[in-house]
Amino acid sequence: MGLLFALGSVVLVSAAQLLLKWAMMQLPNISRLPQFLSSLSHLPLPTAALLLGLLAYALSMLCWLLALKRLPLSRAYPLLSLSYLLVWLAALWLPGLNEAFHWGKLAGASLIVGGLLLICWPAAKRR
Repeated sequence: MGLLFALGSVVLVSAAQLLLKWAMMQLPNISRLPQFLSSLSHLPLPTAALLLGLLAYALSMLCWLLALKRLPLSRAYPLLSLSYLLVWLAALWLPGLNEAFHWGKLAGASLIVGGLLLICWPAAKRR
């Protein structure tokens, strides 16, 4: 059950990143706070994405706390690196995020997967 909570946290935090990125691309620069706040009432879709992203972060934190209750930290924490892969792949695939493919990023993603396997793969039992 702890693994499901950890993976739920990864999926939710990845969705949060994507929603927040898209919302911030649509809304005015947050450094102009009055304009930014005013636009929240005039741009319902970006505002909804912003609020959903924040909600996804909150739910991700709840799942993470439940995962930590049930899993050893040495097993749970490396799973968070999956969010880097999910966000990268989704940013390449989703049309509105305008992310370009680079071989160096693929190499980095491959290293993340390799490291995750090394950390989480069960060790062979000695006889």
